[in-house]
Amino acid sequence: MIVTVAGVSGSGKSTIGALLAAQLGWDFEDGDALHPPSNIAKMMAGEPLTDEDRRPWLDAVGAWIDRHIAAGESGVIACSALKRSYRDRLREGRPELRVVFLRVDPGILAARLAGRHHHFFRPELLASQLTAAETPLPSEPAIVVDENGPPAEVVQEIIRRLGAYRGGSPGSETAP
Repeated sequence: MIVTVAGVSGSGKSTIGALLAAQLGWDFEDGDALHPPSNIAKMMAGEPLTDEDRRPWLDAVGAWIDRHIAAGESGVIACSALKRSYRDRLREGRPELRVVFLRVDPGILAARLAGRHHHFFRPELLASQLTAAETPLPSEPAIVVDENGPPAEVVQEIIRRLGAYRGGSPGSETAP
């Protein structure tokens, strides 16, 4: 199984993803490391990425997923995957992929980004991400988790719901 931990910047994708991978003994990749230099330069300049900008990045994320699937290895990758079309693109031909979308209050997001230093994502870009973000609907095969508690508790909730996901219908796990 491969798990993509998705959500807007500041939602805890990297923190939760790394903890989830450690808890399960799986590989972890921060999708931010897969952005092409042109994307990083845009974000550092305070420019939101377009769908066109995200294509090569999503391809790089997909390649990481494919390498793990081909090797028979499980893994967790943090990737904003803000829109359903992005998540569908990542899921296409990859039945091993599960998407976990972290939902966080915008005020908490803003506070986290204001306190984050040495990251290329500029806090003023949060509004563009919130506008672009499409929280999965019950019809989408995704697990939506409110990321408001201690990270260890959020990870335990994800593990519980991943187990339930395997036994239920894909859309059944989108409710909080």
